[in-house]
Amino acid sequence: MSPSSAGSKPSSANSNVPALEAPAGAGIVARLERAAAPLAHRIAAAPAVQALQESLPIAFGAALAALVLRLAALLLGRPFPGAAALKELVAFLPSAFALASVLMLVMLSLRLAVRLRYPAAPLLAAAVAAFVLALPHDALAGLEGFARTRSLAALAPFARTLGVSGIFTAIVIALGAAGAIALGRRRFGDAAGTAIGAVAFVAAACALFALGLSPAGGLATALEPLATLGDSFVALALITAIESILWLVGIHGPALLAAIVFPVYLHLQVQNSDAFAHHQPIPHVVVVSTFLFVFPGGAGATLPLVILLLRSPVRRLRAFAYATVAPALFNVNEPVIFGLPIAYNPVLAVPFVLAPVVLSCTTFAAFALGWVGRPLFYTPSTIPTLVNAFIATLDWRACVLALVNITIAGAVWVPFVRVYERAETARVARAQPAAGAA
Repeated sequence: MSPSSAGSKPSSANSNVPALEAPAGAGIVARLERAAAPLAHRIAAAPAVQALQESLPIAFGAALAALVLRLAALLLGRPFPGAAALKELVAFLPSAFALASVLMLVMLSLRLAVRLRYPAAPLLAAAVAAFVLALPHDALAGLEGFARTRSLAALAPFARTLGVSGIFTAIVIALGAAGAIALGRRRFGDAAGTAIGAVAFVAAACALFALGLSPAGGLATALEPLATLGDSFVALALITAIESILWLVGIHGPALLAAIVFPVYLHLQVQNSDAFAHHQPIPHVVVVSTFLFVFPGGAGATLPLVILLLRSPVRRLRAFAYATVAPALFNVNEPVIFGLPIAYNPVLAVPFVLAPVVLSCTTFAAFALGWVGRPLFYTPSTIPTLVNAFIATLDWRACVLALVNITIAGAVWVPFVRVYERAETARVARAQPAAGAA
């Protein structure tokens, strides 16, 4: 290893990610730990993963703040806006996440520079230039219109075409810029390699732009077929899995899919409500309110996770659970995703995707077989679990289904929570002698 590369490589000693000792025993949990824990530690200790965990809460916080301000403006303008406010808020999602995309690009580039000990200016400049070149042509036209007129209305095409897929683009661009600079530094040394890597990355972005290829537009295009799957188990399982996976890679899954599938399933929801009003058979299983049963506690079905952590032997996790159990009951779990964290956590990522997919099976079966009345009304997810189940269906059996789903999801979460608790216990044990020595 050259001196330059050795100097730029972050020390694992400064990492907050605990190293795991292989547990003894032949049980399922012990075997899982022996197989997964070493790889999980290496991934979690990677500078790119740590930079992502530091940047994601800031970007999503900006999007949430923009949505709250927009909702406040709607409520002040019309004290009782009803369904119109929901539609306007959904229409505003791309603008909020376009803002988060830009902030994500900047913050991730800066955190990567700190973690990798690279100069921040070349990395940020290369990332910004490549990001602009990666935008869809309609988004660039919107930026050009804003530059000419200084009118916020001109930014509408930019927000609409970039939308929430821009967060994914920002992550890919920032990591790509850092990777290109890393290759340049290994080949040409620190100063020259940084410049060559940054220029080469921007040149590659220029080539993609010349070919008419847009990474930002490609993601939304790839997801468009979901809207054609309609009322089917395949649709429910796929949308559930994709939403969960998008969360793990830094994309607000429901927000991205809202523009693609929300209108379809809201229309099916209205048909169910109309059939109920006219005393007709309820036609559809997969509607917007179906996902209330798939995601107890929010994306990833994290309510059982919080309940499990209430009895955790690790003090930090137990205190964290008590702080987040109230939001979890209202299906607000951004504090869990980014505070625990789950995003880019290789141990907790598995049940985060697996649990809701399993619940999509039980939920679809219960509704399709007539064991539980099908969802009749659109019900906001922020209404507490169990209560929202009954309001959506007017069937007491829906509360039983919700409880069964929570129990099943808890069984999926248990072994992975035990792995994570062992990691935290190891970290605390190492930190105590260090504190005593100090």
